[in-house]
Amino acid sequence: MATTALTPTVLTVNASVAEPTGTATVAGSGNGLKIANATPEQTIFRVVGTNAGNAIVKAGISPDPGAIAAGQGDLTVAIGSGAVVEIGPFESARFQQADGSLILESSAILTVQAFKVNRH
Repeated sequence: MATTALTPTVLTVNASVAEPTGTATVAGSGNGLKIANATPEQTIFRVVGTNAGNAIVKAGISPDPGAIAAGQGDLTVAIGSGAVVEIGPFESARFQQADGSLILESSAILTVQAFKVNRH
């Protein structure tokens, strides 16, 4: 799988961050963005459609490391040209990959930002 590493911007309680630069996706199955050592329940994607298409958050691998809900399949979200959509947070039991990552693929060219919301 040809994936590009995506580092989430950490959102901290009672603080602010500058708007991060997005990362463009390469359309097509097997291409995408990958957050290593993800915490899906704390991850949100902001997706901007360069052209219309789908953002696809890939289902995990069951049963190890415990993606027991992976059988529900990928999450596919339609993104219009120029649209801005937030997707997430996600369930580890459905979306965490065997290596602990979270993967987003697309059927169109999209610009994606990832955010991690810290909990107390």
